[in-house]
Amino acid sequence: MLAHTYNSIIRIENLLLTWEKFLRRKRSKKDVIRFQAELTTNIVSLYRDLKNKTYVHGTYSAFNVSDPKPRNIHKATVRDRVLHHLIYKELYPHFHTIFIYDSYSCRRKKGTHRALDRFRDFARKVSQNHTQKCFVIKCDIKKFFANIDHGVLVKILERHIADPDIRWLINQVILSFHTTAPGVGLPLGNLTSQLLVNVYMHEFDMHVKQELRVKYYIRYADDFVILSRDQKYLQDILPKLQTFLKEKLGLTLHENKVYIKTYASGVDFLDWVHFPYHRQIRTTTKRKIVRMMKWYPKRETISSYRGLLGHGDTHTLQRHLNITSYT
Repeated sequence: MLAHTYNSIIRIENLLLTWEKFLRRKRSKKDVIRFQAELTTNIVSLYRDLKNKTYVHGTYSAFNVSDPKPRNIHKATVRDRVLHHLIYKELYPHFHTIFIYDSYSCRRKKGTHRALDRFRDFARKVSQNHTQKCFVIKCDIKKFFANIDHGVLVKILERHIADPDIRWLINQVILSFHTTAPGVGLPLGNLTSQLLVNVYMHEFDMHVKQELRVKYYIRYADDFVILSRDQKYLQDILPKLQTFLKEKLGLTLHENKVYIKTYASGVDFLDWVHFPYHRQIRTTTKRKIVRMMKWYPKRETISSYRGLLGHGDTHTLQRHLNITSYT
C-alpha cells in the first residue's frame, strides 16, 4: 500500500517543488509564463482547492500530431498539469517497485533501448545462441488509451492506495476526460496517463507471469512479445491472452497487428526489425527521420535521431543524412 497521506502530498512546499521540476524546458511557453507571472497567487489558489477538496479539473485543448501515425493529443491547463506532475512524483516510486522487470514504457532506466536489448537477450537464450528456431508472438492492443475503463482502473487503484482523499484526487484527473463514451479513455497528453496505463496493464503482466507462467515476455505500453521454441505453445496461449484482456480490462488486440513469426524471418518490435545477427530500422520510421531531417533540423532533433540510429545497423542511413558530421 502507498504510505503517503493526502495532507503530506498537497503541502505548499511540495507544490512549489513540483513547480520547479515542471518548469524545466518549459520557461519559454506562453501559458507557463502567464502562470509564473502570478505564481504565488496560483499556487495558493491550487493549495486551497486541494485542501478544501473543491478542486475541479479544467478543460483540455486538443491537437493532432503524426508520430508517424496520426494521434490526437489533449493538453491540460498549466494549473492542472502541475497537479499531474505532483501526483506522478508521489505515486511513481511506489508503483515502480511493484511493476514486473520486463515492463519498459515510461519508467526510469527502462527506455526503448533497454527493451530492445532485452529482446535480443531473450531471443539468444530461446534460440540457444541462434542454433534453434525461435518463434515470437507479437501483439498490439487496439486503441489502447482510448479504451481504458475508468471503473476498472479505480478498483485497481483502491487495492494500492488506502487514503480515500488521495483516491479522490486521482479520480478527479481520471474522470476529467473520456473518449467515445463517459467512463472510458485517458488523454495521451497527461503525464499521469503514462503511469496509470502501466498500473492498468500491471494486471495483465501479473496474469502472464504468475498465472500463465510465461518466461520470455516483454511489454512496452500497448506492444508486447512472447518468445518460445514451441510454435504451438504460442498459438495455444493467444486465446488466453485475448480472454483476459477482454474480460478483465475491456481491451482487445488489434486484429491486423498480431502474428507469430520466426526470429530469423525478422520480428518488427519498437520501430526495429530484429534478426539473429542484426536489427534494421522500420521503413516507416526511416521515412519519418528522412522527412524530419530534410529542412535544417534543430540540434536537439539531430542528437535524438543519432541516439536512436545508434541502436542498430544504420551506417548507410546515417551517412545519407550526414548525421555524423553534426557536432
